[in-house]
Amino acid sequence: MKIDQVKRILALGAGTMGHQIGFLCAVHGFEVRIYDKAPDMLDRARGRVDRLVRGFIKNGRIDAEDAPAILNRISYTDDAVSAAVDVDIVTESVPEDPELKGEVFSTFNRLCPQRTVFTTNTSTLVPSMFAEATGRPDRFLAFHFHDILLTDVVDVMPHPGTSADSVALIRAFAERLQQTVIVLERENFGYVFNAMLSDLFKSALTLASNRVAAVEDIDRAWMGVLQAPMGPFGMMDSVGVDTVWKVTDYWARATREPQGEANAAFLKRRVDQGRLGAKCGAGFYDYPSPAFRQPGFLKQKTGK
Repeated sequence: MKIDQVKRILALGAGTMGHQIGFLCAVHGFEVRIYDKAPDMLDRARGRVDRLVRGFIKNGRIDAEDAPAILNRISYTDDAVSAAVDVDIVTESVPEDPELKGEVFSTFNRLCPQRTVFTTNTSTLVPSMFAEATGRPDRFLAFHFHDILLTDVVDVMPHPGTSADSVALIRAFAERLQQTVIVLERENFGYVFNAMLSDLFKSALTLASNRVAAVEDIDRAWMGVLQAPMGPFGMMDSVGVDTVWKVTDYWARATREPQGEANAAFLKRRVDQGRLGAKCGAGFYDYPSPAFRQPGFLKQKTGK
């Protein structure tokens, strides 16, 4: 399959990244289906896509007159059979569990055309962990997006069994989406940026869970020294506290490292409180006007 033959995109998972990726594809003229087995997630995705449209118009990234056509290119469904009909590329953004991802891909392998190329948006796993479960390992690779509101960088990461044609197709697709493409030469947990970011998150969580410093002061240290717009806990709110917890908990259970378990427990308390990050209005900070964006944040006092 060549890039000019790609017309229909299926986004598996209607969460934070699934609806963002689907929206971006629709902006660039592709027909998009967003699938989730939970109807309430689809309802939320519709609302979030509407907000993305307004934000893109406000920032001059799309013209207001183009918005209706973009929205018309996106459909939402909880029916796997209809979702898979005649799709060319699948992008998957389900929770960070290799067994779950494998099960989802196995289901859609039976439903999608043979030509369809499967991609995973996993943040911290590598595709070889569930490539065989996809049923088409040669047409499977990682295609990872960051927050489309913040950056246009994407990662393309094949596993050893990915065909050169599949890598070339996804790279060309990323370029059609006007993204900055980082092609990895070998598998690496966390790609490039996320490999560095995960170490930052781990350090920040270790400081907080060991009560070395308050969350706000940890962020102030990062922001003050680097003159950055947010610190690591503000970043976790942007990514999603539940997402960071799932990743942290997965690796804590896999390695049985006490500090990793403590960090996962620290995050779980927020998750249990429903403070999942900016997407739901509350995480380590309250939104839409978090404290770290307020004048004087760097000079405020916290801790003892």
